[in-house]
Amino acid sequence: MHEENDASSWPDRVPGLKAASRSIGFISKVLQVHAVNGSQPVFRKREEGGLSKLIIQIPCLNEEGTLAVTLADLPRQVEGFDQVEWLVIDDGSTDRTVEVARENGVDHVVSLPHNQGLAKAFMTGIETALKLGADVIVNTDADNQYDASCIPDLVRPILEKKALIVVGARPISEIEHFSPVKKFLQKLGSLVVKLASGTTVPDAPSGFRAIHRDAAIQLNVFNRYTYTLETIIQAGRRNIPITSVPIRVNGDLRPSRLVKSIPSYVRRSLITVVRIFVVYSPLRFFSVCAAIVATPGLIMIARFLFHYLRGEGSGNIQSLVLSSALLALAGILAMSGILSELIAVNRQILEEIRIRQLQQEHRENALIRSLSIDREGSKVQAGKISGIV
Repeated sequence: MHEENDASSWPDRVPGLKAASRSIGFISKVLQVHAVNGSQPVFRKREEGGLSKLIIQIPCLNEEGTLAVTLADLPRQVEGFDQVEWLVIDDGSTDRTVEVARENGVDHVVSLPHNQGLAKAFMTGIETALKLGADVIVNTDADNQYDASCIPDLVRPILEKKALIVVGARPISEIEHFSPVKKFLQKLGSLVVKLASGTTVPDAPSGFRAIHRDAAIQLNVFNRYTYTLETIIQAGRRNIPITSVPIRVNGDLRPSRLVKSIPSYVRRSLITVVRIFVVYSPLRFFSVCAAIVATPGLIMIARFLFHYLRGEGSGNIQSLVLSSALLALAGILAMSGILSELIAVNRQILEEIRIRQLQQEHRENALIRSLSIDREGSKVQAGKISGIV
């Protein structure tokens, strides 16, 4: 048979037909899965008004003593959503955290093989919630720090389409168990995030936040210590609408896991701040460092020239040598900034590829979920389909 009469080659030669055939092939595979199960797929239309599913996620590490208290306060119904589900991310716990979660009615539990840090647990929860079909994800802590009754207030800006990320702002100055140093560092972190992201979130370190699925797909945390500051910076740089609402806090049930001691917290906070500027504003960071190093070098060169013009330059050669070294170091820092900026551009391209992959997976998962199985009504549905045929 001639090639022009071969029907198998049509999709390659007809514009748009190849993409359509792929979509039909994907749907047919889903239908085959349902056929193997012996029932007909039932298409369910999402009810108009409000979003479909809210998932409340809780990263946990050895939280058997506080998790039950936290879960007892979580809502099972939130205005604007058809479903509210709970997700616990077990970050390598060695106690009964998973058992307590299941005993208290948690819908989904994801266990990491070993402790990988709060940021990794947070991102694992985000990716799992997206696969489960979450339209909005609320993140809270397992120590019951945040008042769960504020969840409706937290998601309201998303329901009203005013923002895609909402951060709960704690009354930092009124929290009694926060030391003066911790309160200062909390405000410092918010100031750094404001400068790096261009946002106006008053309590950037707050982990109580609501995230729309469109924003969640775009988040990717590099810091292993915490996710709070970095996600806000990413939102600002990606022009994701973000806002904040005031929330209430509960009493302290246990010491903070992130703040083991004030010196350790200060050191980790400073490292986080420096890392944020290096990753997200490398050219600015290295340019400032280069300017700081070059300034004394220029001053010493001016001093040498001043004495040289007066005929006293022979005794100031040391200043000239030191200033040359400082200016050389400043040049290296400036070049590092340029190279880091180019690397940052490549990272942004890779992030765009990752976002598109997640969006494609989300669409495919949504299609699979829409083809739900109704085993009890399979015969009736099959009769309707055969009647149409």
